[in-house]
Amino acid sequence: MSIIDQFISYIQAERRYSPLTVSAYRRDLERYAGYLWSTYAMDNLCKVSTPMIKSFLVSLKDEGLSNRSINRMISTLKTFYKFCMREGKVANTPMLGVKNLKQPKNLVKFVPENDINKVSFENLDDYTIKRDELLFEILYQTGIRKAELIGLRDADVDKIERRIKVLGKRNKERFIPVSADLLRMVEHYQALRDAEFETHADRLLLNDKGEEMTPYFVYNKVHLLLEGVTSLKQKSPHVLRHTFATHLLDEGASLVAIQKLLGHTDLATTQIYAHNTIEQLKEIHKQAHPKGG
Repeated sequence: MSIIDQFISYIQAERRYSPLTVSAYRRDLERYAGYLWSTYAMDNLCKVSTPMIKSFLVSLKDEGLSNRSINRMISTLKTFYKFCMREGKVANTPMLGVKNLKQPKNLVKFVPENDINKVSFENLDDYTIKRDELLFEILYQTGIRKAELIGLRDADVDKIERRIKVLGKRNKERFIPVSADLLRMVEHYQALRDAEFETHADRLLLNDKGEEMTPYFVYNKVHLLLEGVTSLKQKSPHVLRHTFATHLLDEGASLVAIQKLLGHTDLATTQIYAHNTIEQLKEIHKQAHPKGG
């Protein structure tokens, strides 16, 4: 088994990274290994020097990759070589002295509340309509990730405690409170779903064939629903996650509470929403105050 395969097994079994994250790590490392072989005829990743790594990162810049993408590659390599040290494959990491590139602070993109309220559905007792409506409302009202939505099961909806159980990254469970209205939507949808499909996948939300939804299916539904209500270029499920958090913060929710609802391990990750609000206030002040400029 190659060192890359060993590393992938490690992050799957022990670190419990999501399938998408695992795929991204493998893709990054295979690209890295390909460069080392084509440039240095080096096929042993444990004998690589720091200058070789820096040369690889420069080549990514020459190819036009953004600083954000290169920083992701640096993160992959740092994690990989920590694993190599743990396994005794290298005495010291060759990532010493390799620093992240500066990148501009991008404000979190979200959909304003008045635009969210423009999303509408036909008032028909139709399975697909009620499914799409529930899909959208769960994402917006809970802020869960796309993969977390796909993994929801009927048993994860606790109608007595009025909450849903979510299996997040690295199989960490968290509970998110939901409204009585959302629970009524779930019950109505379940009745339509069970009438539509005699047998179906063990999931709360299903595709048009009664099977588990794919990530693309969820993305496409959200994109189409947001298409007519917002000018944002990005119209994805993750935008609804940002929207959920931003609207909570705007209404006075604490960052710690938002952190727990989103399932962030580090509060610093949640701080982006505070930064977003501050930057908006700066822009409002600049436009509205006589001396704001």
